[in-house]
Amino acid sequence: MIDSAHDVVAVARDATELARLAKAHAYAIGFDLVGIAALGPAATAPEFEAWLREGRAGSMQYLERGAEKRKDTRLPLPGTTHAIVVALDYGGREPSGPVARYARGDDYHDVMDAMLRELHRRVARDAGREVLGKPYVDTGPLLERDLARRAGLGWFGKNTNLIHPDRGSFFFLGALVLDLELATDEPFEADRCGTCTRCIEACPTQAITAPRELDARRCISYLTIELREAIPVELREGVGDRIYGCDVCQDVCPWNVRFARYAAYESPFQPRAAIAGRDARTLARELLAMTQEEFSVAFKGSPMKRAKRRGLKRNAAVVLGNVRTASHTEKVEDVQLLTRALDDPEPLVREHASWALRRAGLPLSGA
Repeated sequence: MIDSAHDVVAVARDATELARLAKAHAYAIGFDLVGIAALGPAATAPEFEAWLREGRAGSMQYLERGAEKRKDTRLPLPGTTHAIVVALDYGGREPSGPVARYARGDDYHDVMDAMLRELHRRVARDAGREVLGKPYVDTGPLLERDLARRAGLGWFGKNTNLIHPDRGSFFFLGALVLDLELATDEPFEADRCGTCTRCIEACPTQAITAPRELDARRCISYLTIELREAIPVELREGVGDRIYGCDVCQDVCPWNVRFARYAAYESPFQPRAAIAGRDARTLARELLAMTQEEFSVAFKGSPMKRAKRRGLKRNAAVVLGNVRTASHTEKVEDVQLLTRALDDPEPLVREHASWALRRAGLPLSGA
């Protein structure tokens, strides 16, 4: 119990000092942005619930399981009071390609989880006691984007991504929730998108249905990663040459055009050997021909394993159906690969290979 004004000042100073140290640790560990927010009711929970009710999450039923806990950031780990919210830049200056930039290297869940656990250890040491806490990196019933805005890390762009005024949006978000009093940062209240609608206009499948409203069922990232079934025929052309994920709405954002950065040389998000230097057609052909053993070796520790081999082969077939080539030799090679895929054990792959052959107007033989 606090009995005097002197005690109030002491508590405030402790919380401020602990926050200062926590931020210093976060930057030292390697995070690019850090802010602190008090836990409580999530401001965007009603919108999230409406989004689920409207079916815009598509087949991602797992999002519904934790819907109640997402209403209040204190609920995922009862007893916690504050969150250290971090961002880790994965590089937005690298050339666009068939794989979204975030997925070209190691799985960010593993990378950030380890970093946040180290942050937890250091914060507990500074507090002089065991501190209840848990890291969240897009894996639990926590609206990290909501917390990030509350912690002052940016605003919600019209493409629904969190945008920082000096970093753009090519970064991952994570949160370490703690049972520890920490001085908090001011929330980011401004909307700096202005009248710009470039992200909405550039989306190949019109997935951004209105400013800050995304229909996942039309989003290329959902179609090529989360969807386990056939990609709707009417959306396949819009997938274009993208095998895993999509960066278009970020690429065209003026804040990224100006402030996006290259990934550090030693970054775990540098492209791995199975992806580096591949254009869409080359990677698609390699994926179609890849055995399960080859796939497991090439993508061990990669976020691309989420789509599984059957999903990536499905995506590869769509890409070969979309990508045009003037070379007769290349066309024959595509036909041969797609024709062999017609005998794939997976019906999903067979159907998309058949579509690709029809889509490209290719003959059903290598002649």
